[in-house]
Amino acid sequence: MTKIIVALALLIAVSVSAQDQSKFKTQTIEFIKITGSGDMFDSAIDQIGANVPADKKEAYKKEAVKSLDELYSKMADMYMQEFTEDEISELVEFYKSDLGKKVASKQSAMAQKGMLLGQSWGMGLSQIAAKFTN
Repeated sequence: MTKIIVALALLIAVSVSAQDQSKFKTQTIEFIKITGSGDMFDSAIDQIGANVPADKKEAYKKEAVKSLDELYSKMADMYMQEFTEDEISELVEFYKSDLGKKVASKQSAMAQKGMLLGQSWGMGLSQIAAKFTN
């Protein structure tokens, strides 16, 4: 009888833990979407599918959008390894604020501009290094 009670207690604990993880994962996916990643993924789907013939575009889009579920799940797992549930909750609240929405809306453009600045800096750095290797 004791073994049955212990097994039931363990089963209940695992079930509660799974529910907590599920809530955490759902909130983490929400965080990923509200940071602007969802828009970037939608744009990527459109760009990659630009050459899909018109008569197959709807089927392509449906399958491509469905593939996002797995991507979001994997990304959530990645974030959940780096951030606590409380931190994700705080981030969600931030990205729901006016400032957070502004950050999310500008994030993609800022990343692109930052990459250009980094490339330019890297080329200049190469020139500096060249002075010391000759």
